Amino acid sequence: MIKKVDHIGIAVKSLKEALPFYTDVLKLPLLGIEEVESEKVVVAFLDAGGTKLELLEPSSSDSPIAKHIEKRGEGIHHVAFGVTSIKDRINEMKESGIRMLQDEPKPGAGGAQVAFMHPKSTGGVLYEFCEKKGMEN
Repeated sequence: MIKKVDHIGIAVKSLKEALPFYTDVLKLPLLGIEEVESEKVVVAFLDAGGTKLELLEPSSSDSPIAKHIEKRGEGIHHVAFGVTSIKDRINEMKESGIRMLQDEPKPGAGGAQVAFMHPKSTGGVLYEFCEKKGMEN
């Protein structure tokens, strides 16, 4: 079941350049920064009052985020739903005719298991399922 919007992913060219807007101007607390090597991205999480913002900086020119920025520019990349039983959610989507980018969950930032729906199946929006074991979603 979908529990809430867990986070909104925002593609940025540089965390160093982007973070001051979020922390100094918007006054959002920085929750942490981590590298997700499998996705070739460095992630900064900010608390936006119950929903996190996830700033995504490519750590390699061939990362999916680098390709996204090259094609579409900086800005909103995806919306992530906090879910329970991510494998069940993936199967439900596939049974409903939604194309998934992953048939199995994969490791994501913050210790989560994640899977993305193909934007061609969702009206052009990239949605992510995000399940965090032992943590409130």
